Amino acid sequence: MDWDSIIRFDKDMLLLVNGSDSLFIDGLATTLTTATTWIPLYVALFYLVLRNSESMKQILLIVSCAALCVLLAGTVDDTFVKPNVARFRPTHDSEIGFCVDIVDGYRGGRYGFFSAHAANTFSIAVFFSFLVRNKILTFFLLTWSLLNCWTRMYLGVHYPGDILCGLLWGGISGLVIYFLYFKINTKMSNGMRFISSQYTSTGYQQIDVDIVINVLILLFIYSIIRACMMMA
Repeated sequence: MDWDSIIRFDKDMLLLVNGSDSLFIDGLATTLTTATTWIPLYVALFYLVLRNSESMKQILLIVSCAALCVLLAGTVDDTFVKPNVARFRPTHDSEIGFCVDIVDGYRGGRYGFFSAHAANTFSIAVFFSFLVRNKILTFFLLTWSLLNCWTRMYLGVHYPGDILCGLLWGGISGLVIYFLYFKINTKMSNGMRFISSQYTSTGYQQIDVDIVINVLILLFIYSIIRACMMMA
């Protein structure tokens, strides 16, 4: 398969998942893709870190690493990759742009490779999954990231290839930054491991982890309710 065939396949796949005749799904995708929707999640993650860190140094280390995830995953993309690769978003592509279903006039910026939404959310999901080590939280964080990825294709602002590359870069970024955190934190902490059912193996209280999970569930429910309201 040559490069032109890969590009053609990427465009065909986008048109399969882009848009629908449902106002509800339009509203759901719009709500899920909006950054402000997820502010309570970021607050809950910060609360989790605040409640379960040994010192202010450790809090600052984790917050700095989370910020570095976004910086490495998304900012590198928006600042260097997109303008240099210069691949048009589907909504700006002269070949298929007229076929793309656009919701409420939203077209995004000019260039779309690769997806910063995919990279940012997946880097955060990977970092906190390794940090906390709770299977249910990992499931919900990965679901959150993948839902954000789906919205970008549904709204026609990213090709599947943009999403896959964003996930790959986000995953690498999250892993690299976690291992950086692990090396620094090993020198700072007492190295204790927790085996109580009230804690994860890395020392996070289950009750605090549950708060983050519940916030995510409530945000998913809010997104559904918001989508229903947008149909009116």
